[in-house]
Amino acid sequence: MKTNNVTLWLRLEAALLLATSATAYFWLGGTWIPFAALFLVPDLSMMAYLRGAEAGARAYNLAHSYAAPAAAALAAAAATGELPSPLWLIWVAHIAFDRVAGYGLKQSHSFHATHLGPIGRASR
Repeated sequence: MKTNNVTLWLRLEAALLLATSATAYFWLGGTWIPFAALFLVPDLSMMAYLRGAEAGARAYNLAHSYAAPAAAALAAAAATGELPSPLWLIWVAHIAFDRVAGYGLKQSHSFHATHLGPIGRASR
C-alpha cells in the first residue's frame, strides 16, 4: 500500500508521541515490568468484535483514542489532588505504537478499514 503524505505525517507524529510518552513514564519512576505487562491491555477492546463490526469499532476506538488516557489521568488528578500515576502513559505509548504500525481508528463496517488507510488483507 502506498502511504500518502498525511498518513506519513500522522505516523511520524505518533512515533514522536511514543518516544515522549515512554520517556516520560520512565522519567516519572515507572519500571519495565508494569510497562511490559500493561502495554497490550488496550487491545482487549478487540474482543468486542465478537459482537459485530460496529460494536468492535466503537470499543476499539474508545480504547485507542488519546482522549481516553488523558481523561483518566485528569480524573485521577482531580480525585486525589496529586499527580496521577505514570501508568496512563503506557496507554498513550500503546496507542502511539499502533498508529506508527498503521493501525488507526476503525471504521464501523470493517476492522481492516482505518483512518490511516486499509490494513491487513484489505491493503493487498
